[in-house]
Amino acid sequence: MTALRARARRILFASSLALALAHLAACGNAGGESKQAAAPAALPVAAMKVATRRVPISMEAVGQAEGSREVEIRARVTGILLKRVYEEGAPVTAGTLMFEIDPAPFALAVQEAKAALLQEKVKRDLAATDARRLEPLVKEKAISQRDYDNAVAAERTSEAAIASAEAKLQDAELNLSYTRITAPISGVTGRAQRSEGSLISAGTDSALLTTLTQVNPIWVRFSLAEPDFTRIRGAERGARVQLVDEQNQVIAENGKLNFAASTVDTKLGTVQLRAEFPNPNGKWLPGQFAKVRILAGEQNAILVPQSAILQSEQSRVVMTVGPDGKAVQRPVKIASWIGSDTVITAGLSDGDVVILDNLVKVRPGTPVQPHEAAAAAKDGAKPDATKTSER
Repeated sequence: MTALRARARRILFASSLALALAHLAACGNAGGESKQAAAPAALPVAAMKVATRRVPISMEAVGQAEGSREVEIRARVTGILLKRVYEEGAPVTAGTLMFEIDPAPFALAVQEAKAALLQEKVKRDLAATDARRLEPLVKEKAISQRDYDNAVAAERTSEAAIASAEAKLQDAELNLSYTRITAPISGVTGRAQRSEGSLISAGTDSALLTTLTQVNPIWVRFSLAEPDFTRIRGAERGARVQLVDEQNQVIAENGKLNFAASTVDTKLGTVQLRAEFPNPNGKWLPGQFAKVRILAGEQNAILVPQSAILQSEQSRVVMTVGPDGKAVQRPVKIASWIGSDTVITAGLSDGDVVILDNLVKVRPGTPVQPHEAAAAAKDGAKPDATKTSER
């Protein structure tokens, strides 16, 4: 009996000890988790301190190239197209022969006009001779004054007939010259609309033979939204215009604006503009689309790498480091790009520290440990205007 009681005490003591140890272990784990939740480790991030600087005012738009001069080559007389002299799609200079219409009928018309003129001159000479012969007779009262007046009138009528015949001769010679169709300007020829042997009728659709486009210089037409145009209004004549490719690399930077509309399109809310670019090698063709960049004046702004810009539901934002070492979300207003940087005109102030990486993990209120970004732009660096693009 005594042995049984001793054994029961030992079992009870062992159970109590196990429960106490388990309780202590649980309390220890809970305390560690509480400490970890209370003081999470700061997230290391790259960051940069920003400052306001002078940057170019820039905008972008999609434009379409067009010839600086575009001419329809049309026949001015009716006849059979004898031959095409030019090579389709080749450049030609002003005065180059392009088409020839059968000149035979027009050459005959010139000969007829010359003969008619000669006849009128003979009639005029005869009338003048009659008037001179009758003049002394009328003084001697040998003939009536009426007969003499008729002779003088016949001479004057002959003079008028000669003037008319000369005009008809000039018209015939002009029509004959129209059978040789030359380039009125220097440019690139288009496809021939009529083949040799076709009947060409002046004043109809068949009179269109081809087109001729001057591509040096080339014009690029584009539109800007009214608020964007307002930003450069007054400085558009001195603005620099560039063409950029899909990678925002400048491929032409010597353009200038040569036209700005004086009205706003009421349906689209845009303003039409046109820029002129030298095109000596014919690189740009009429109808070709291109991205146009306009640089006009400067503005005060802050530059931030494009990778630091996030898109929220309402606006674009950046993450900054607050005074307490925690991340703060800041909405910003973006104007354009300069190289790989974004131009921010509102939302940041001088001295703000912008977070550049680990943005997937950073949330507002997250403790962060910032370190200077190796690629951060220096505050005193001057932006390269040739790499600017619109946001």
